[in-house]
Amino acid sequence: MSTALTDLSPYPIVQAPMAGGASCPALAAAVSEAGGLGFLAAGYKTADGMYQEIKQLRGLTDRPFGVNLFMPQPDCADQSAVAVYAHQLAGESAWYDAPLGDPDSGRDDGYEAKLAVLFDDPVPVVSFTFGCPTRDVLDAFSRVGTTTVVTVTSAEEAQTAQWSGADAVCVQGIEAGGHQGTHRDDPERDGSGVGLLALIAQVRETVQLPIIAAGGLMRGSQIAAVLAAGADAAQLGTAFLVCPESGANPLHKQAMTNPLFVRTELTRAFSGRPARGLVNRFMREHGRYAPAAYPQVHYLTGGIRKAAAKAGDAQAMSLWAGQGHRLSRGLPAGQLVEVLAAELDTARTALTRRGDAR
Repeated sequence: MSTALTDLSPYPIVQAPMAGGASCPALAAAVSEAGGLGFLAAGYKTADGMYQEIKQLRGLTDRPFGVNLFMPQPDCADQSAVAVYAHQLAGESAWYDAPLGDPDSGRDDGYEAKLAVLFDDPVPVVSFTFGCPTRDVLDAFSRVGTTTVVTVTSAEEAQTAQWSGADAVCVQGIEAGGHQGTHRDDPERDGSGVGLLALIAQVRETVQLPIIAAGGLMRGSQIAAVLAAGADAAQLGTAFLVCPESGANPLHKQAMTNPLFVRTELTRAFSGRPARGLVNRFMREHGRYAPAAYPQVHYLTGGIRKAAAKAGDAQAMSLWAGQGHRLSRGLPAGQLVEVLAAELDTARTALTRRGDAR
């Protein structure tokens, strides 16, 4: 890893922060203990819930780890479009006997309270998704010794992160599972994201910050490829989602290699923001009608998603997954880190031999 990241973990392997339960303390601890960098996802947590998970994680490992925060979103959703979508989902609500959620219940996400906790009791790394904090916030983290990472999906966003004082950027390609971390949710750009290798090159030519590469990575050879392309570390989410330590729903884990789910797509159906997941019935029937309204749609569909999971029906769950999901391996997280590191070493050796043979 590069200077700002070198001391964090022996291997250039980062476990992605997966909001919704997958990135639990047990998973983050196992990854960090094995030589990677484990992450907690605080996006949907209260400030106290985040603090309790950090406390639990510190009881499991003394290795460095990270915490991810969602940036507050502007309140610019079209309320009439949300109401129309709620009407469309009435049949789903009746089928699963689950009332639709209050779309405004997440208006105050506790961002400032979470910052206060992290300033008062600093952690090694804090990353941000859906935007870039102000320089004052990033400088405050620097003063308490926390390394900051901003998720970016374009060279322009990376430039903003550098100007604002971030220590590193997480460059997210279009292949990545879960939400696209764009700083501005523009419906006209849906599906127009850049592939990871091309995006790394664009960002590397624009900013002088360490790069963590994210997007469909499942094998050590792919980690070698992004490092060769200019990244300093690789972030993997779907690869760790299926580990036994992951807090993801068993149905979600099983779906990664289930032949019923053969491809992924970006959709707004579950949250109102573009996110890549396995194509299921809910996505096919509602994706084209979902408005650009995050987090309103996320809270609107929450009850349906939970009821579907309880009923054992993966067809109405948000099955977030990267494009490499079919390469999932249900190994213990620590073992997976070791396997990835060995594959990375093998790939690097092969590249060196090829270079020497020329």
